[in-house]
Amino acid sequence: MTEAPPPDAPPSQADLSRDRIVAAATALFAEHGYDGTTTRTIAAAAGLNVATVAYHVGGKADLYREVMRRAHEAERAAVDAALRGFGARAAADPARAAVAFADRYLDFCLEQPHVPALWMRRWLADAAEFAGLEEEYARPLLESVRDQLARALPGVSPERAELAVWTVLWTVHGFCRSMIRAQVPRFRAHLHGLVLRELGIGDAR
Repeated sequence: MTEAPPPDAPPSQADLSRDRIVAAATALFAEHGYDGTTTRTIAAAAGLNVATVAYHVGGKADLYREVMRRAHEAERAAVDAALRGFGARAAADPARAAVAFADRYLDFCLEQPHVPALWMRRWLADAAEFAGLEEEYARPLLESVRDQLARALPGVSPERAELAVWTVLWTVHGFCRSMIRAQVPRFRAHLHGLVLRELGIGDAR
């Protein structure tokens, strides 16, 4: 049996090639959608041939699943961290805690704009043959945020919390796709007011 490399071993050439392919596919799927991207364009963007792409990742469908899995893992880590921060301060200052959560999610989407882009593509019926990704990835995250908001904020029902989460998602994703970086401070202030109004807390009560 072949021994696994030690944890601090440098990545193999195969790993580097695979990551290169996934990075190229991520950018193309985010910009053009799954339906508007071909394996050939992915190979060209990665600087490899189609056979090499197929060897490392399989077909375009396999690559799309891997791209969405990685996007979800990054988003889940960011949301989990933001929820921990929310939980630590919600009892003392629920309004500030909710606004801080929204800030952290906005920062994540600005730092990794491919994530909102990939989900917005799906909302526009891109990659429609990949049923179930919303239920597998998006729904559990949404429910975890909804449930913690409803538990921590007196008078906020799960239904209202869920609508607030969807509103933040739609608004943040739409803004991040605009890429108007000069408007980030203005949008952030708007997002704060939106969160407070949607939840009926703080100054918006």
